[in-house]
Amino acid sequence: MQAIAPKTTLIDLKYLGYPEAIATCLLEGDGELALVDPGPTTCLDTLEGELAGRGLRLTDLTALLLTHIHLDHAGACGALVRRNPRLRVYVQERGAVHLTDPSRLLLSAARLYGDQMQRLWGEVAPVPAGNLQVLRGGETIALAGRKIAVAYTPGHATHHVSYFDASTGIAFVGDTCGLRYPGYTLVLPLTPPPDIDLEVWPRSWQQIRSWRPERLFPTHFGPAGDVEAHLAQLEERITRWAEYARQTLAQQGSDAERVGWFLQQVEAELYRELPAEAVRRHLVGTAPEQCWYGLARYWRKRAG
Repeated sequence: MQAIAPKTTLIDLKYLGYPEAIATCLLEGDGELALVDPGPTTCLDTLEGELAGRGLRLTDLTALLLTHIHLDHAGACGALVRRNPRLRVYVQERGAVHLTDPSRLLLSAARLYGDQMQRLWGEVAPVPAGNLQVLRGGETIALAGRKIAVAYTPGHATHHVSYFDASTGIAFVGDTCGLRYPGYTLVLPLTPPPDIDLEVWPRSWQQIRSWRPERLFPTHFGPAGDVEAHLAQLEERITRWAEYARQTLAQQGSDAERVGWFLQQVEAELYRELPAEAVRRHLVGTAPEQCWYGLARYWRKRAG
């Protein structure tokens, strides 16, 4: 655990045993305990252990704030609610239906992960509708001794929201602001299928800028300063990667061959900007093969 502001603590979920892969954040105050993006069920033992180290239990939690419902962010929600039926789960309205009935979400994820679903994510249990607090964006939530602003921030996903805690200056941005590892200034896009939208994404970044946050908190991984430089780099890189993907679609060959060409461009870029020993870690975290499929789907939808 790492205190990043008063009563605001980063928890490294050590996904599949890897440090600094998935972060959740514990908000404490006024007798409430909330987690921002609790992660997948495969990380529940780690989460439980980290809370125990602070003298807390899963049943002490009062709320979950979801940026979106992808399994690395929200897969554990149903299991947590089953163990703690009083939990309130805040989720954007388009994602709410997939929490109460995750069958379509799981079918979509299985297309990407195949027989690795259980190993990667574990059980994805439904969340009772009565536990949901449905968001549209524009709300202010009084929670854990603070007021948290909510904004609808699509681009990475149609059901994505971001949260801003003015008392700490932290914007919890999920995957809207990409991936950035501690100790590095490199920012990488996260563009998996199925609903990447390059047209609306810049409006989401502008909404986050309008909060004037002191730090961003991407789920992958943890707080990052230099907000304007971070966002400017991300926007430039997404534009470039999207063009790589668009160019592959004009080439002859299979999608597997197109992915290979895209990966060559991305790897070359990373080797120019990172020490060699850091390249693999960033590639694993970003999953550029999935990034290609998300971007290719976007371009194909536009082409009709």
